[in-house]
Amino acid sequence: MHGMLEREREQVAAAARRLASAGLVAGTSGNISARLEDRIAITPTGAELAHLDAAQVTVVNLDGEMVDGDLAPTSELDLHLGIYGRYETGAVVHSHAPMATALSCVLDELPCIHYEMLMMGGPVRVAPYETFGTPELAEAVAAALDGRTAALMSNHGAVTHGVDVAAAVRATELLEWAATVYWNAHAIGAPRVLDEAQQRAVVEAAVARRYGRVQPAERAS
Repeated sequence: MHGMLEREREQVAAAARRLASAGLVAGTSGNISARLEDRIAITPTGAELAHLDAAQVTVVNLDGEMVDGDLAPTSELDLHLGIYGRYETGAVVHSHAPMATALSCVLDELPCIHYEMLMMGGPVRVAPYETFGTPELAEAVAAALDGRTAALMSNHGAVTHGVDVAAAVRATELLEWAATVYWNAHAIGAPRVLDEAQQRAVVEAAVARRYGRVQPAERAS
């Protein structure tokens, strides 16, 4: 493949196949994008994500105009553009992951029930329902992402973003895991929620211990 954003196109296609393999997107439902400066590599509309090839990934500019590729971009283009326009971020994933989507139908917010949710910014807001592919949906989701890397979309699905495709995919996987934990806990009783002091203590401990980073072992001299 020769054209713009070859690396980003490869990453978007690989992410689509990974998420499909994990059951977090199905068929043509879901879309992924990666940004490099003023260009965005984005999945095409109607594409089977499980079999997406980098050559099928479209490139648009920040105004949504196609600048490279043979296929029309996803119908959720406004959603992606709205997030890039509001936040300094490198990639966006929109999915219909089963547990996250189920919770989007009943919750107004997914509470912070596990400290790993702080990697997404804490409690996950649920954007109010708007018709797919509309500017109203794009605006609602962008607002719900304020201070967060993940949001649910009422009666629709989920959206995440990150510094790159790997981070956005990781946030999608983490959101689905948190939704599953909440679902299972709620089946037993009322889940306990971490309060602000507990959340703050986690952040302080993570910074002090460099949580999530590979570190060399300390050996006795």
